[in-house]
Amino acid sequence: MSHKAILLLSGGLDSYTAGAMARADGYELYALTIRYGQVHAREIEAARLVAKALDVTRHLELDVPLSRIGGSALVGDGAIPKDRDLDALDIPSTYVPARNTVFLSLAMAWAEVVGAEVVVIGVNALDYSGYPDCRPEYLRAFERLAALATKAGVEGRSLTVLAPLVSLTKADIIRKGLALGADYGLTLSCYDPDAAGRPCGRCDSCHLRARGFSEAGAVDPAAG
Repeated sequence: MSHKAILLLSGGLDSYTAGAMARADGYELYALTIRYGQVHAREIEAARLVAKALDVTRHLELDVPLSRIGGSALVGDGAIPKDRDLDALDIPSTYVPARNTVFLSLAMAWAEVVGAEVVVIGVNALDYSGYPDCRPEYLRAFERLAALATKAGVEGRSLTVLAPLVSLTKADIIRKGLALGADYGLTLSCYDPDAAGRPCGRCDSCHLRARGFSEAGAVDPAAG
């Protein structure tokens, strides 16, 4: 009998790799993609392609318009920052308030319905932009919340938040994915792609991706 997992799938490199790793570990995947009003909405198309590549059991797309709350360049509040110092300690304007908490809550709800014991999320605490909801201590806190907030938790069926990339560098993530046969040409990481979906090459996500491929000694098939 296969174990079920909810995969939070954005259409980017990290969530694809996390899903490929969970799939290789024998999980039956249920992919959840959120349209939250992101300015890079073309990532939804990429998520559909990645879901097919991962052969998920079901791909659910939900509309949760965090753009109506605002507070982030990713939902149209200000310009996407370009050529930022990736070693800066400040939290960038692309941070979306409470996004991972909202996403994990939705995944937790679906996990109860389908009987999944795991939620897979592609967060990373090394090569990332400094978002507070990507840290291991946050993920452990959410697991404690899930144990208290759900019928499954009360009945002793705990939910695990699986973040297989959390302590990996971007280069290691890419190496892992390539070893598992991931086609990164399907993915979109850019925060500010053009109308044709071509990456800007200058946002944090583009810089992190380019550095990762370079350090991994690999060629990015999605590079312009």
